[in-house]
Amino acid sequence: MERVGIVDLGSGTARLVVYAYEPGRHYRLVDELREPVRLGQGLAATGRIAPEAAWRALGFLAAVQDYARATGLERIDAFATSAVRSAANARELLEPARRMGIEVRVLSGAEEARYGVLAVAAGFTFEDAWVVDLGGGSAQLSRMRGRGFAGGAAYPLGAVRLSERFLAHDPPRAREVEALTAEVNGQLQDVVSELRARPLPLVAMGGTVRNLARAVQRARRYPLERLHGYFLRAADLDELTERLLGLRAARRRRVPGLSPDRADVIVAGALVYRTLLRAAGLPGLWISGLGVREGAFFRHFLPPPHRPACVRELHLASLEARFPQPAAHTQSVRDLAARLFAALAPRYGLDEGDARLLDAAARLHDVGLAIDFYDHHKHGAYLVLQHPLAGWSHREQALLALLVRYHRKGRPRPGALAAVLEPGDEERLVRLAAILRLAEHLERARSGRVRRLEVELGAEAVTLRVGGPENPWVEVWEAQKDAALFERAFGLRLEVQSL
Repeated sequence: MERVGIVDLGSGTARLVVYAYEPGRHYRLVDELREPVRLGQGLAATGRIAPEAAWRALGFLAAVQDYARATGLERIDAFATSAVRSAANARELLEPARRMGIEVRVLSGAEEARYGVLAVAAGFTFEDAWVVDLGGGSAQLSRMRGRGFAGGAAYPLGAVRLSERFLAHDPPRAREVEALTAEVNGQLQDVVSELRARPLPLVAMGGTVRNLARAVQRARRYPLERLHGYFLRAADLDELTERLLGLRAARRRRVPGLSPDRADVIVAGALVYRTLLRAAGLPGLWISGLGVREGAFFRHFLPPPHRPACVRELHLASLEARFPQPAAHTQSVRDLAARLFAALAPRYGLDEGDARLLDAAARLHDVGLAIDFYDHHKHGAYLVLQHPLAGWSHREQALLALLVRYHRKGRPRPGALAAVLEPGDEERLVRLAAILRLAEHLERARSGRVRRLEVELGAEAVTLRVGGPENPWVEVWEAQKDAALFERAFGLRLEVQSL
């Protein structure tokens, strides 16, 4: 596999992310370095990067160089954003970095916006959306049309910049909040008009909004440890913002879900998002765990136009590649599950979404074998829940994990994951788990012996007739002895016969 390191010198935080990948097929994050360099600190007042901030950034780049030497990382793609772009003394950072051996590209506002749209196109199934990326120095607002960049602009509304300009007291005073809110409304007036005229999904990225969403999840005891794809409701953001406005920075550092090094600037970021949602009349926004760094990575990973043909498939394939399974067995289970589904779907109203979930679960059902055979259904469920399956909703990912969990045994129950499911999903879980488990039993010998499968649906029973080059005795035996789940799911007696 190939590797590339992406270095992002942001206005607040500098990061190195290292990806291993097979071009165009699958990828995974393998390492990360992070440092709060605060390049944007004092920039609004002086127009220059402070010497101590430049030293922090250069120290971080020295660590990147040493890491690259130690790990054999040969390709580094480094870029800087708002703070370096607007600083009069940017060369005082860029030249030492160049002498160090790291060429740092300074992204234009349009390039930064394009990278953000690339990340959204690779992480969501939306065709059209608005994209907002709030950093320390600026906020990028972009339009995505047909999963491509359709324009955007940068606004001087970064969390560090606004904190320094408006929020002089700790906690902020009411008149400071009013002044900051008025500034955001004034800057985004044209954008808000477009959002009102065309209320598309609003996707937000960056550390500020991820921290806000994580704090809301902790307060609500959200059952998934996943931010990407989370819908942050305007009402929840309002409640959190009011809470933060009443706390000093020292106390904000202890709020569950918030990074301590963002405690002094998180209020400004929360106010920007609250003001935008209120002005646009939107019910909330979608959180992207992918951002400008990932957009830069996709330029290496995918050929032009640098976006996947199918978002769900890309991230499913990446999980499969991370935890390989026996390919022939997995394909047999997929085929058998699809044939059973096709026979049952018309009578029970199962739809295309159900078919997609079942097929994905069949592909992933044995990922837990990467840990151990015993309890591999439980290990697999954990892996599915923890993997960043972008393009799959939280509900879909929960159902996938539950299907993997119950593909062998046990009575399917959603447990704590019920909080992210919809009405009817418990019945859906039982039916799809019954099909997947039956397909697994019909492939019990893991040798593809069941080549023929006939399904006869009657008023009181379903009869399966199975056959192949040799008598699949153990498959028939396994399927028949575990018929209870199928009978519970479909209200039909199950009979399995050899052809």
